[in-house]
Amino acid sequence: MTQYQLFATTPKAMEGILANEIKALGGQNVREKMAGVSFDGDLALAYRVCLWSRTANRVFLPLSSFEVKSQQDLYDGVKKINWFEHIKPDDSLAVSFSSKNNPAINNTHFGALKVKDAIVDQMRAKFNKRPNIDTDRPSIRVNVYLHNETAQLSLDLSGESLHRRGYRDVNIAAPIKENLAAAILLRAGWPTIAEQGGSLLDPMCGSGTMLLEGAMIAADYAPGLQRDYFGFLGWKKHDGALWQSLLDEAKQRRDVGLSKMPVIVGFDQDRRTVVAALQHVENAGLAGKIHIERRDIGDATTAESWPKGLIACNPPYGERLGDEAETSELYRRFGEVLKQRFVGWQVAMIISNPELGFRLGVRSQKPITLFNGALECKLLRFNIEEQTFFEPKAKSQQERIEQISRRTETEQPDNQAEMFANRLRKNLKKIGKWAKQNQVSCYRLYDADLPEYAVAVDVYQSEKTWVNVQEYESPKTIDPAKANQRLAGAMVEIPKVLEIPKEQVFLKIRRKQKSTDQYEKQGESGRFHVVEEGGCKFWVNFEDYLDTGLFLDHRPIRLLIQQQAKGKRFLNLFAYTGSASVHAAVGGAASSVTVDMSNTYLDWAKRNFDLNGIQGDHKLLRANCVEWLAEQAGAKDKLQFDLIFLDPPTFSNSKKMDEAFDIQNDHLHLLRSAVALLAPGGVLYFSTNFRRFKLDRQALADLQITDISAKTIPEDFARDQKIHYCWRITR
Repeated sequence: MTQYQLFATTPKAMEGILANEIKALGGQNVREKMAGVSFDGDLALAYRVCLWSRTANRVFLPLSSFEVKSQQDLYDGVKKINWFEHIKPDDSLAVSFSSKNNPAINNTHFGALKVKDAIVDQMRAKFNKRPNIDTDRPSIRVNVYLHNETAQLSLDLSGESLHRRGYRDVNIAAPIKENLAAAILLRAGWPTIAEQGGSLLDPMCGSGTMLLEGAMIAADYAPGLQRDYFGFLGWKKHDGALWQSLLDEAKQRRDVGLSKMPVIVGFDQDRRTVVAALQHVENAGLAGKIHIERRDIGDATTAESWPKGLIACNPPYGERLGDEAETSELYRRFGEVLKQRFVGWQVAMIISNPELGFRLGVRSQKPITLFNGALECKLLRFNIEEQTFFEPKAKSQQERIEQISRRTETEQPDNQAEMFANRLRKNLKKIGKWAKQNQVSCYRLYDADLPEYAVAVDVYQSEKTWVNVQEYESPKTIDPAKANQRLAGAMVEIPKVLEIPKEQVFLKIRRKQKSTDQYEKQGESGRFHVVEEGGCKFWVNFEDYLDTGLFLDHRPIRLLIQQQAKGKRFLNLFAYTGSASVHAAVGGAASSVTVDMSNTYLDWAKRNFDLNGIQGDHKLLRANCVEWLAEQAGAKDKLQFDLIFLDPPTFSNSKKMDEAFDIQNDHLHLLRSAVALLAPGGVLYFSTNFRRFKLDRQALADLQITDISAKTIPEDFARDQKIHYCWRITR
């Protein structure tokens, strides 16, 4: 039988898989090329590749290669072929043409017309008759690939892409082509797993492509057996008897293979895709061999009778805008399902965003690059075994909190958690007694006393007891899974020790503060609670903001302001929720001005004023404190105050400010402006929580400055003497 040089195309990055297929089919001199494989073989081999290749797109029989520097060169080169050997004058013809880097012919439609003209003119000259053009299913399809100045002229023996197996409803869009699904299964070792009796499961099966390709591999079912059209069927050199013998062999192999099929199951949450998948199974003649049902990924599980095997799927990629968070959650849920219900199984899945793979929480082998159309993807393969599990690093504070919350449902007590609980009980006995004696209802119970449990635990007592837990940022050397385990353990023990429902314990993840983090909303609950401090009432919120609305470490300075405020004019700068202003008003201040640039917190301050029945000359002012101070300090009739509280942020580059603010660099200008508003005998209290802050006393030598930091650190914050610094400043 005549030997041919053949070329099979395949999607990018699948050349190696196709080369292995062709070698197994008997191909000689198999060589991987860009987007394809060249090989030598007879007509029977060409037919076998068309019938049996699971990863090829097309199979070409090259007829000639020639130089093209002009349109005439293309015409002449095609016309040199004896087309009478390949087609009859009353047959049909189609031409596929592509060009790359050839300036003479860069229009594919024009190039195709030139090729068609050369063939038609040759046939018409001899028979006075020309072939018809049929772009759908022609007798032969001619392919020309023009690269630079070299044209490769071939017959397309496949006729149409081989990924079209014949079982799919053409009206149903598929997110993955059949040959890509087959490549995934081949790379994942499904043939061996199937031969050993292992199961195949696709928990997000869509219209069933992965399941059908898996079934055809397991059943030794030729992927081209259902097709009723190939490009060689109308070719004059087609050997019908040879082709029929290959079909008969393939049918026999399929019948034998179907008698020993492994378990193949698919789930999908969408009713329409399940119906489509079942129809495709019917079309492929595999009814009763593949089980498909409507089931959400969260309900995916295995029956006891299913042998462990391979989970293969093509989950959503989250490519559309707005899908990222939803897709990330889907992968997290999928990972939890795998770890809880499929230990001992293998998994193969294709994804476009490697970050989504981490959401699964299972370590994979080295990813393999594959292309789904033009989209570069990664094939992940991993074993569901406990040693491969890990806690995905949270992408946001909220996600971390959700991780901890899930862990608290299953966390088992350990020795370290018991140590934390014992320390909490010890502190509760000591600090709780102190708080009761001093009528303090909101206090810090625990402040990273144990290095392993770097959290702050604040108690807020009113009609109920609430607990606000803040985790300090862990060093990068700490395993995130271990940090999560410890934090979950703490969240389990806190309500036990305080004898309160766990719903009254709230967790916040505190990071190094950037910009105006305290102003960033964390939630939308809108739930506020009333607490008391020194005869004042305050609204606090444990869910929607990083801070609750009341800085507990400033309790002594607020009480000091209350004691000194009677009859005085009070100014509260960077006022937050106005708690210091409330203390001043309750203490009998003649007037007050409360300044902050956040409408949210000024509204909160107004609610605190109303809660305490504050009336009279007490103003709330929205302004940039730095700019407002500078304007007032330079004004001819500047305002005068007897008592000023200045507690600026460490740093701010809010969009509401023209320039970034840095407390270390800007404190001199800020203090000078504030002091300029002091009335004779007035007092300025300046506070900052910037731990590395250095007050420039030399530049302020003309002022009376007393460091009162130690006096303003409350008993419940005694472990952290750097929680804030505070100075009393007078002229």
